[in-house]
Amino acid sequence: MPAPARLAATTVALSALLLTGCATPLSATSTIPTVSVDASAPAGAQTTVDDCGVAVTPRAAPAERIVAVKSTAAELVVALGLGDALVSTAFLDGPLAGADAPTIEGMPSREAVLGLEPDAIVAGWESAFAPEAIGDRATLAELGVTTWVSPAACWSTDVPPLTWDALLGEFRDAATVLGAPDAGVALLAEQRAAVDAVEPVSGELRALWYSSGEDAPYVGAGSGAPQLVLETAGLTNVAADIDETWTTLSWEAVAASDADVIVLVDAPWHTAASKIERLRGNAATAQLSAVQEERFVVVPFPMAEAGVRSVDAVQTVADAVRAMGLG
Repeated sequence: MPAPARLAATTVALSALLLTGCATPLSATSTIPTVSVDASAPAGAQTTVDDCGVAVTPRAAPAERIVAVKSTAAELVVALGLGDALVSTAFLDGPLAGADAPTIEGMPSREAVLGLEPDAIVAGWESAFAPEAIGDRATLAELGVTTWVSPAACWSTDVPPLTWDALLGEFRDAATVLGAPDAGVALLAEQRAAVDAVEPVSGELRALWYSSGEDAPYVGAGSGAPQLVLETAGLTNVAADIDETWTTLSWEAVAASDADVIVLVDAPWHTAASKIERLRGNAATAQLSAVQEERFVVVPFPMAEAGVRSVDAVQTVADAVRAMGLG
């Protein structure tokens, strides 16, 4: 997909995923949230798993033919040790390590996916199962195809602000649904240890998470992955009081926030370099100290959405801030 079209599609899809609820950001001096998910509970004990309002019956054995739509979905499959089962990926946001499967450009059609004879489809966006895309989940279930959507990306049901408890619980539930519950328990424990090992930066530092947007910046707000990453890294999100996952700010609002650090999402269709150029060329932001002193932290797009790389995003941000001599 050409870059402008890809950007437009991404922005529209992300906008559809806005979550509601009351954000409760941590201060820069707060400790890392404690993950309380019980990793010792018996694996495979659930008869159904609620996923975005859909009751999904776990597979009795690991899925052998999986289609993953979006990088977060594909990365989860690989992290669960099911990379060899990937028969195709689609709508990837960057390179995928740990698997060698053909990739479908853009959102695949129902015919294209069913032609691969999958026994499971894992998606990073709920919109992947729209009638005009892969098709509705009930119909796929009737065909014997297990489906899974990251609960952090649900928009058809109410979803509270993202927490580590919820995100790590997603990984275990996804593994259960895909017939590999033990792998889910192991991944949850591994990720929990990684979160607990993060050393947040010190000081009263404020950060802006700039994802995309040219006429106006599209930024991480107070209830999604950017908020969780920033607060765990010890930073205060300048848009934390906006009860959405993502939101659009004016350039004037960005300038008024006077963030100490600006996190830039790097994507082929909207690079970090292009964002820096835009910040330098805009009269409202050119004089910001973070812009003049190049206090930028770059994260790749797949790391910017809720998934198995979220804790890596925390470490990336914290390390970069410390390398600037801050925190």
